[in-house]
Amino acid sequence: MPILAQEIRDLMNARNTRLVLAADFNTISEISNILSLVGNHIFMLKTHIDGIRDFTLDRWMREVVYPAQRAGILIFEDRKFADIGSITKNQMLGHQRIAEWADIVTAHRISGPDLIDGVHMAWAEVGRKGSVVILSQMSSSGNMLDDSYCKKVVESCKEISGVCGFIGNGSDPAGISRLRASVGVEKLILTPGINLDVGKGGMGQRYGHPKEAIASGADAVIVGSGIIGKSNPSEAAGMYARSTMEEM
Repeated sequence: MPILAQEIRDLMNARNTRLVLAADFNTISEISNILSLVGNHIFMLKTHIDGIRDFTLDRWMREVVYPAQRAGILIFEDRKFADIGSITKNQMLGHQRIAEWADIVTAHRISGPDLIDGVHMAWAEVGRKGSVVILSQMSSSGNMLDDSYCKKVVESCKEISGVCGFIGNGSDPAGISRLRASVGVEKLILTPGINLDVGKGGMGQRYGHPKEAIASGADAVIVGSGIIGKSNPSEAAGMYARSTMEEM
C-alpha cells in the first residue's frame, strides 16, 4: 500500500505547516545542520542525493535520515526518474539505496507508467512504502511542460494509487488553479518556485508568493533559497510556515 495523499495532508495539519524545505546543499553536514535548524517548521525535507559530494550511506542514514524520521519529517528525493520501469527499480536500489530512505520521489511521465511500478517494486523489495509525485509543470523559464503536456500527464496518472500528487508551478497562480481543476481533490499539488520576494531569480528561476500558491490550489510549497540563503534560516522558515497556514 503506498503512502496516500490524505496521510500527507494529515501530517501537514498535525505539524501546522505546508512547507517543504529544498535542502540544495552539496554535503551531508550542511543538510544535517539545516534540518536541525528548521525541522520544527517543515513537514518534508527535499533532497538531491546525486548532488551530495561526500555521500556514504552510513553517514546519510545517521546524520539525515534517522533525525528526520525521529522528528516525523518525510524525506522527498527529487530524483526526477524518467526511464523504463526496470531501470528505475535498479536506480532506486543502486549504491545510494534511495528505496531504503526516501518516502517520496519525483518522476517524469514521459517514459510510460511502468516507471511508477518500478519505483514501488523497489520499495516493496526493501519492505517499505512510499509514493511518487509526477512533474506536470515546472517553474524554470523556457521549460517544455506546456498546458497540453500537463493535461496528458494528469489524465494518465491521477487514478494511479502509487501516485500521491503532482508538481505545479509556484510562480504561476493561474496555472496552479488550472492544474487543481484538472487534478481534482484526491491528489496533492506541490509547488516549487516560491519565495516571499517574488519575481525572477537566478539561472532562469521564477518565484511566486507562498500564500498565493496555496490560495490557488497548492497543498504545499517547496522553498530553498528563501530559507537556506538567509542569515537566520530558522526565522525565515517560520515565516514561510506561517504564511502557508494563513488565509488570503
